[in-house]
Amino acid sequence: MDTYEEKKNLFLDMIAFSTENDVLPKKDYDFLFVIANALDLEKGDFNNLFLLELPKMAAKTGFRRMQQFYRLAFLMHGGKILNANESNTIHQISISMGINPDATKRVLKKMAKSPDVVITPEALLKIYKEFHD
Repeated sequence: MDTYEEKKNLFLDMIAFSTENDVLPKKDYDFLFVIANALDLEKGDFNNLFLLELPKMAAKTGFRRMQQFYRLAFLMHGGKILNANESNTIHQISISMGINPDATKRVLKKMAKSPDVVITPEALLKIYKEFHD
């Protein structure tokens, strides 16, 4: 799948996740805009996402946030090693998402050790359970 399409799909999920009763709080919009900038998503494309039908969301669980964080981190890596600024950004984003900082470090470390920055859903669930059970 095209990486740009993946970014757009991730944002649709994040918008749906952040929306309550068809309302997206301004602080959540601002947060998503920061992420869009970090991923080089054009402002026009970002704003147009709000005009699309949002996906139906399953329960808004902590593990769902962890999955979104992983997808975001994967897209930010884009096949390269993160520089210090990108690394700081992804850590701040995870904190804003309510993800345990130690879990964030573990996920990013596991991604860095993987030749293609991919970790399995099982490994992600194991990390989540380690820090959230």
